[in-house]
Amino acid sequence: MAAEGAFQSVQFEYAGFWQRFIANFIDGVLLAIIIWPILIAVYGWDYFTSTDVVAGPIDFLLTWVLPAFAIILLWMYKQATPGKMAISARIVDAKTGAKPSTGQLIGRYFAYIPSTLVFCLGFLWIAFDPKKQGWHDKLAGTVVVRPAKHAPEPVRFATGS
Repeated sequence: MAAEGAFQSVQFEYAGFWQRFIANFIDGVLLAIIIWPILIAVYGWDYFTSTDVVAGPIDFLLTWVLPAFAIILLWMYKQATPGKMAISARIVDAKTGAKPSTGQLIGRYFAYIPSTLVFCLGFLWIAFDPKKQGWHDKLAGTVVVRPAKHAPEPVRFATGS
């Protein structure tokens, strides 16, 4: 995989389903820590029992606009969200291994919609795809990679006294 800068000397592997699940979980917890206190302050605890898709303009901004904006910016500047950073993964162009274009990253974010619509099959696809691509990756032409794990160096003892 051709890549830029420090990538050139590192061997990579595709980040698998469970690794990416953990990264997504970390991101979800971080978003909840940031967003929920504000939502509770504005709408009260009833926010969590409401059947409304959107409780109001603050809800829309905090649960739809802010995450989209933050995620796309993190992808643009770090090629990863905090969860992906925690597992040493990053998003790269599937053909070149280079940083994806802004258009690819915006497309990738909005491609989460079809990945989610059919019982999240687009995300489950990661577990079975040879390149560990979800539908959103395939649609955007991206892959998620991380440094390859190598077996630890064997322990060696000096012989004799």
